[in-house]
Amino acid sequence: MVSRTDIKECPHCKGAVVQDEDVLDTWFSSALWPFSTLGWPEKTGELEYYYPTSVLVTGYDIIFFWVARMMFMGLEFMKQEPFKHVFIHGLVRDSQGRKMSKSLGNGIDPLEVIDKYGADSLRFTLVTGNTPGNDMRFYWEKAESSRNFANKIWNAARFALMNLEDYDKDAPAAENTLADKWVLSRFNQTAGDVTALIDKYELGEASRLLYEFIWSELCDWYIELVKPRLYDRENIGARRRAQKTLTCVLGGAMQLMHPIMPFITEEIWQALPHDGKSIMTAGWVQKDEAFVDEQAESLMQDIMDIIKAVRNMRAEMNVPPGKKSDIVLKVTDEKLLDALLGNVEYIKRLAAAENVGISMASEDKPENAVTSIVRGVEVYLPLRGLIDIEKELQRLGKELAILEKEITRISGKLGNPGFLDKAPADVVDKEREKQNIAEEKVSSIKERIKYLRGIQ
Repeated sequence: MVSRTDIKECPHCKGAVVQDEDVLDTWFSSALWPFSTLGWPEKTGELEYYYPTSVLVTGYDIIFFWVARMMFMGLEFMKQEPFKHVFIHGLVRDSQGRKMSKSLGNGIDPLEVIDKYGADSLRFTLVTGNTPGNDMRFYWEKAESSRNFANKIWNAARFALMNLEDYDKDAPAAENTLADKWVLSRFNQTAGDVTALIDKYELGEASRLLYEFIWSELCDWYIELVKPRLYDRENIGARRRAQKTLTCVLGGAMQLMHPIMPFITEEIWQALPHDGKSIMTAGWVQKDEAFVDEQAESLMQDIMDIIKAVRNMRAEMNVPPGKKSDIVLKVTDEKLLDALLGNVEYIKRLAAAENVGISMASEDKPENAVTSIVRGVEVYLPLRGLIDIEKELQRLGKELAILEKEITRISGKLGNPGFLDKAPADVVDKEREKQNIAEEKVSSIKERIKYLRGIQ
């Protein structure tokens, strides 16, 4: 019951009325949070410095209950709105899409996730894979994947630190190689894109870009490309250049990732050569146009595509991993020809090649070779002497027999009216999917057998 005047008894039942001393309910008391936590009603230094703040982050389910009340309480008591922007995110639901609640018993204790996978992994899980404002489902598998990403970062940092014992940032170094120019360009492009996305509160997309840069470009490619120079104790200039580039890019990547994964990034940044006391107070990484090199990015992408094409062909032909092969590249552009000739060592080392022949596409094509086409380049993998064709044919024959037997079994199942009538629709769909996959594999194996017989 609400009354504008003090009353001593209930007008209906005449019972005694005592006003509750705590006149603010949960949401009204919470509405005082922006300034009551800073010493209000006293005019404290904290209140003067922190009020108003810039951004409030909250779920959409309490806009009316909390956000609106904070706004009008701030306008009433402080004569100023408490924040400039409100970033509204979705709710975290269980794996079935249900809202977490005590009655359902489907709640996820954040401390349990942190204990198992770490706070950074939980933070990265909640930020990624979701568009602003939409609800997300929590999967333990996703938290485990985030933990694996954290391990990837940690292992990259360990590798860098093992090769920085003689690092001297002021010592003269060799010129940047193609790999250096490429990774510095990609890092600065990423820094610019991530900054723009964070400014627009698109945190999930910013996290995705950082994930792709750190996992793929930095760890899977640049670190592999830079190893020979880091291990070379004789060519000091090349080693120093590799150290400087790796330190710059890895340290900068930690600064960009810090708002999302604060603990591992601080730990790594402190271990790397750095300026300042904490990554928290270090300046934000700004995109430097001087390091943007689209030509280096394009050429490096061509080289990576060639390497991936060779790896795929080796896997398809079941070439033993430790066995080196010859590679023949037929190029359609003279500038690309010269560029590949100048950087052939990258291809030789990362594509497990003994020899790499590079020439114009107009010249004779190699015989008895599998081929793949990438932008402007025909990639040939000669097979003679690389694999035992007879053994490979026997292996493929056995695999073909197993698959054909599996197709016969599935076809019999799907041709049985009793199975189709009684089995759930999703079970029938899975069987059809298995059949399609097996038929595709059979087709691929038959083509490979035909090809290998033709070069015997």
